[in-house]
Amino acid sequence: MRALTIIVATPDPERFRGALMLAAAQAALGGAARIFLQLDAVALLRLPIAAPRDAGHEAAGLPPLKDLLEEARSLGVHLSACQSGMSLADVSIADLPAGTDVTGPIALLQKLNEDERLVFA
Repeated sequence: MRALTIIVATPDPERFRGALMLAAAQAALGGAARIFLQLDAVALLRLPIAAPRDAGHEAAGLPPLKDLLEEARSLGVHLSACQSGMSLADVSIADLPAGTDVTGPIALLQKLNEDERLVFA
């Protein structure tokens, strides 16, 4: 299965939720999955993880963003935070979920191979 990299480019928690769901599905099927939060989207990783629509998702029987992130991570989904985005959002590595790496778009693109899928959320 081809690896999947999803770039979350805006600080929209519902786009992040969608990226997590897609990445978790990829990982559950045995494929590699990575989410890169670029620029302002890095703020979505600031602990504690929460989203305005969490209550509505829970009422529909779906997990809140925090639980969805934990589930995706347990399946092997890799998280990367944009170094410039960390500065923009005034976020330090201590503010991020454990295991999140810090990188930039050049390093991210250098890691991609020709067979990998790249999706923007």
